Amino acid sequence: MPGTNLTRAEAQARAAIVSTETYAVELDLTTSEETFRSTTTVRFAATAGASTFIDLIAPTVHSIVLNGESLDPATAYVDSRIALDNLQDSNELTVVADCAYMNTGEGLHRFVDPEDSEVYLYSQFEVADTRRVYAVFEQPDLKAAFTFTVTAPEHWHVLSNNPGTKTTLEGTVSNAGRNRGVARWDFSETTRLPCYVTAIVAGPYHRVEGTVESRKGTLGADVYCRKALAPFLDSDVILADTQAGFSFYEEKFQMDYPFEKYDQIFVPEFNAGAMENAGCVTFLEDYVFRSKPPQARVERRTVTVLHELAHMWFGDLVTMKWWNDLWLNESFAEYASTVATVETTKWKNNWVTFNSLEKTWAARQDQLPSTHPIMADITDLEDVEVNFDGITYAKGASVLKQLAAWVGQDEFFAGVAEYFRKHHHSNTTLRDLLVELEATSGRDLTAWSEVWLEKAGITTLRPQIEVDAHDDIAAFAVLQEVPEQWPTQRPHRLGIGGYDVVVDNHGNASLERSLYVEIDVRGERTEVPELVGKHRPALILVNDQDLAYAKVRLDEQSLATAVEHVSGFTDPLARSMVLTAAWDMTRDGEMPARQFIDLALNSIAHETESTTVMVLLRQLSTTLALYVHPDHAAAACEHVAETLWRLAIESDAGSDTQLQLVKAFASLACTEVQMGSLEGLLDNKLHLDGLEIDADLAWDLLIGLVVGGKADEIAIELQLTRDATASGQRRAAHARAALPTEAGKRAAWDALINAEKDMPNALQFEATAGFNHVNDVTILEPYVDEYFASIRRIYTEKTNEMATGLIEGLYPLQLAGRMDSLQDKADAWLEANADAHAALRRLVIEGRDGVRRALENQARDAQG
Repeated sequence: MPGTNLTRAEAQARAAIVSTETYAVELDLTTSEETFRSTTTVRFAATAGASTFIDLIAPTVHSIVLNGESLDPATAYVDSRIALDNLQDSNELTVVADCAYMNTGEGLHRFVDPEDSEVYLYSQFEVADTRRVYAVFEQPDLKAAFTFTVTAPEHWHVLSNNPGTKTTLEGTVSNAGRNRGVARWDFSETTRLPCYVTAIVAGPYHRVEGTVESRKGTLGADVYCRKALAPFLDSDVILADTQAGFSFYEEKFQMDYPFEKYDQIFVPEFNAGAMENAGCVTFLEDYVFRSKPPQARVERRTVTVLHELAHMWFGDLVTMKWWNDLWLNESFAEYASTVATVETTKWKNNWVTFNSLEKTWAARQDQLPSTHPIMADITDLEDVEVNFDGITYAKGASVLKQLAAWVGQDEFFAGVAEYFRKHHHSNTTLRDLLVELEATSGRDLTAWSEVWLEKAGITTLRPQIEVDAHDDIAAFAVLQEVPEQWPTQRPHRLGIGGYDVVVDNHGNASLERSLYVEIDVRGERTEVPELVGKHRPALILVNDQDLAYAKVRLDEQSLATAVEHVSGFTDPLARSMVLTAAWDMTRDGEMPARQFIDLALNSIAHETESTTVMVLLRQLSTTLALYVHPDHAAAACEHVAETLWRLAIESDAGSDTQLQLVKAFASLACTEVQMGSLEGLLDNKLHLDGLEIDADLAWDLLIGLVVGGKADEIAIELQLTRDATASGQRRAAHARAALPTEAGKRAAWDALINAEKDMPNALQFEATAGFNHVNDVTILEPYVDEYFASIRRIYTEKTNEMATGLIEGLYPLQLAGRMDSLQDKADAWLEANADAHAALRRLVIEGRDGVRRALENQARDAQG
C-alpha cells in the first residue's frame, strides 16, 4: 500500500504543521481472539487551515471525530492514513477502531502457550508499528505525553511505561478455556516520549518483584517471563546486571534515570534481542535459559541488558529527529554497554567478544555491495528496516570506540552528559552531539565525521616487511588499501605487536609479545622507523590491542606461525585479532578455506573465551558450506565433524567448550559412524562425562539425525511429546523442515511460501533454518526458480519482518558452485524488477554477492 511507507519528506512536512501534546489510548483486550478495541484521543496544535494525516493500520475503523465533527471512515481512512483537513490552532481527534493482533512480532503480538492455552501479549513498535495498535503520528520527532488504559482478564499482569492501578470490573471473559473476571488498568501519564518506545505488555506472566537504587531513590524493577519458564528465571543475575548499569550510567551521564520504574519482561516469539520501551523493556525469552547455555549466551544477555538500559537516556530521553541517526542511537548503546560490561560485571574480557563477534559482523556487512555510510541516507520507512545491520550497530560502535580513544574517554562522557543536559525530552541530530564533544575535547570533529560517518567501506591494513641477513627488520611500512567503490583513506591510531614462540621447561610453546609500538597511520603508506633494527618476531600483528576499525593482513611468516601456534597466545585479545585476520583473509580469497579450517581446529580446544569458540564454530560451518571447493566439501565436512567429536571427548567434563563442540558436531555429522555417536548420546547408550542431555541438546542431536536420514517424522513427534512446550514446537518446526526427502522439503517450502495462513514468526524462522539444513544441497535445486518467482509477492503480501526473513533466509546461497546458472537467475530477476523498492533489490543484491564471494573462495581453495 503506497500510504504505508512514510517518506522523510512527508514526515518533515507533517512536523512543520503539527505539534503533538497528549495521547489518551484505551485498549480493550477482551473483545475477540483476532482483534481488540482501540480508542485514541490525541490533542495537538497545528497550523490553522492546514491539512495532514495520522497513521493507523486496522481492519475496521468505527468512528473518527475531529474537533467535534464526525468524519466518514470510508472516505477519510485510506492506505493506513486518516486524512485531517482544515485543522485549527488547537485540535482534538478521537478514533475508535478494531485493531488486529499480530503473530509476526510486530504491533501487538499474541502468543498462545501450548502448555496451558494461556495468552501472552506484548507490543513491538519500532520502526513504525505503533499504528497497528492506536492512531498516531508515526515519526520520532512528534513526541507527546501518553496515558494508557487497558481492559483485560483480571488474572493477568498488564504493564506499560508508567505505573498503573488495577480496578476490578463486572462481567467475565472466556480465556484459556475458562470464564475469567475482568479488570481495568489505568496508567499514569508519561513524560514526553517518541511513540515507538511506548509499550503494552499483558498476560499471566510470572513476576519477580525487584528494585534498583537510583540517585533519585529506590525504584521498582520487576522481572517477568511466561509461567512455564519461571523455574529457569535467574532474576537475581539480571537485577545485579541492571543495578551495575544504573550506577554506571547515572555517574557517566550525570543525569538521573529519567523514568518512574524499570520493568524487564522476557517475551515469546520476539524478533530481536530486546527493545528499549521506556521503563518497560522487552527481551527475547531465549535469554531465560531452560537448558545449559554456552557462556557466550550468558555474556551476551548481560551486554543486552546494559544496551537497553543505555537507551533510556540515549534514544528515549533524547531522541533522533529522523531515522538517519538510527545508527547513533544503536551504536551508542552498543559502545556504552560494552564499556559498562567490562568495568562493572564479571565479563572483563568483553572487548575480546566485541572483536570476535561485533566487528566481524560489521566487516562482513561493510563489504557487501549494499554497504552504506554509518550515517545512512534514510528516505523512507522501508529504508530503515533494512538498516538494522552490522554497520548501524557494530561499525558505528567501533567508530565511537575510536572516537572516545581519540578525544579521551572522560572527555567523551563529559560531552555526552552535557548533550543530555541540553537536549533532554527533545529531538536531535548528530551535530548536536558533536558540538558537545568538540567543546569537552577541544578537537574539531568535522573532518573526522566526514571520513568515518559519511563515507562507506572498510580499509585493509597490510604490513610490508624487509629483513636483512640476520633476520632483523630493515624496513617496515603499513599499507592502507581501500575498496575501489569507496576509496577513502582514513587516519588510524593503532598498535603493532610482535610475538615470539617461547617454550617452557615442559616443552609447552606459547606466543608472547616481544615488542609493541603505537603509531598513526595516514594515507596509502606509513613507514614505521621504530621497528627498524629490531629482530623480526615470529608473528607480527597490525592493530594489536584492537584500536582501529579495519581489516588486517598477516604476512606469510606470521600466518604460518599462527596456523601452528595460535593456541599458544596468552593474550585472548591478540589471539582473537589473529583469528579475525585469518577469517578476513579467507573471506577475501587470500587464504585457502581448508587452511583456515586447520587454524580454527587448532585453536578451538584451547580457547578460553566462550564467544570466540562460538564464532569459530560458526565460521567453520560457513567455510564448509560455501568456501571449500565442492570436490573437497564432503571430505572436509567429515574431517571437521570427526575432529570436533574428538575434541569434545578430550575436553574438560561439563565445560562450556564441551557443550559447544557437541552442539556443533550434531549440526555437521555426516557419516554412519558419526550418526551412530549422535544416536548413542540421544538414546543414553553413550556418555560423555559432565554432559547432560537436556531438552535443547536432545533436539540438537535429533535434528542432526534427521538431516542424516536417521530419524523421521515419528521420531520428531515422539520428541515433541517429551517437550510439549513453545520451545519444543519451534525445534520441531526446524526438524520437520530438515527432513531430507522430496516430500519433506516440498511440505516445508509450501508452508513457508504458499500456505493460506502464515505461520508465526518464531516458527517461520526455525522452519527456514531447517529447510536449509542439509547434507546434500542438490535437494534444494528444484526451489531456485520458485524462489525468484515468489520474492516480489512475498515482499508485497507479508510484513517487513516476515518478508525479510524469508527472502534472506531462503536465498539459494548453498548452491554456489553446484548450480552454474545461479548468478544468471539473480541477474535476470534484477533486470526484470528494476522498479522494485530499493530495500527489496538490496536483499537480492546481497544474496548474489554472497554467491560471488563463495565462487571466488572455492576457486582459491581448489588451488590449495
